Amino acid sequence: MEVLEQKGLLREFKSASTKERAFRELVTAYQERIYWHVRKIVITHDDADDVTQEVFIKVYKSLENFREDSQLFTWIYRIATNEALNHLKKMKRRTSLSIDDVHGELQNHLTHGGLISGDEIQMKLQKALLKLPEKQRLVFNMKYFDDLKYDEIAEITGTSVGALKASFHLAVKKIEEDLNQD
Repeated sequence: MEVLEQKGLLREFKSASTKERAFRELVTAYQERIYWHVRKIVITHDDADDVTQEVFIKVYKSLENFREDSQLFTWIYRIATNEALNHLKKMKRRTSLSIDDVHGELQNHLTHGGLISGDEIQMKLQKALLKLPEKQRLVFNMKYFDDLKYDEIAEITGTSVGALKASFHLAVKKIEEDLNQD
């Protein structure tokens, strides 16, 4: 969504007569990308669906206060990232599992959940990704799969571009090492 369209959508959202239509447009524009971003973090369809719904509820409740000092997409992406990470933390607390056990559980869903078509290298890549620390996995997903620029990722995560580049580099190295262990 371009900046000009973004301003029009925000103006329509602030008007009672066009609020619902504007929000439907926003959901239509971003829902699929947000879903797949969240899905890469939480792995299962049901969890991704629930988190995506929570994201758009938060967006709806907060959109009138959006200050426009960032792009609407990066603002929504930040909400989605935080919601997905919070979901993983809740999952850890709810099941009283260690984070390694949660990653093991996610790997189990990955293997049996139909996320990947069965292509062996894709499966290996996804398993290698689940071994990464949370921040590295996030940065890798946003850079590699979502093709976001470092400045966009910095805005979403609140991290410096230099730190993001380092995280991405480390993630790539760890993934390469993991894939070459076979």
